[in-house]
Amino acid sequence: MKKISILFAILLTACTFQTKHRGYVFPDDLESQVAKIKTTDALIEQIGAPQVKTIHGNEVWIYFGADENYRGPLAPTFTDETVLLAWVDGTRVVKTQVLHDDDLPDVKIADGETQIPAAVELSALEELFNNIGRFSPAGLGQ
Repeated sequence: MKKISILFAILLTACTFQTKHRGYVFPDDLESQVAKIKTTDALIEQIGAPQVKTIHGNEVWIYFGADENYRGPLAPTFTDETVLLAWVDGTRVVKTQVLHDDDLPDVKIADGETQIPAAVELSALEELFNNIGRFSPAGLGQ
């Protein structure tokens, strides 16, 4: 009986549940609030600064928020994912779009590494000798 209770206690502690919010915490009525926003100042005041701004093509401000759920030893899962896209022209918000879990595509992360064109592969010994003379001695402030 003592062994069963110890095993039960170990299993119970391994099955903890925790949720952490990642990104923005959006209000429940996000669509209606965003529909009223016409300027970038109002968007920054109500939602905040964007996480990402596009640099090619039309300027789009991107906001993301999700709940990361931990369940003991299992891999974390994400729920309640929301993305807010705001197309911006100068100081005007031209168009907004809110995407939820069902609207977002499932992105599969590829195994392996992305090759870098013209990358030089060095062994550990080559790296060590390659760095000789690159650093100034400590305390010289150079």
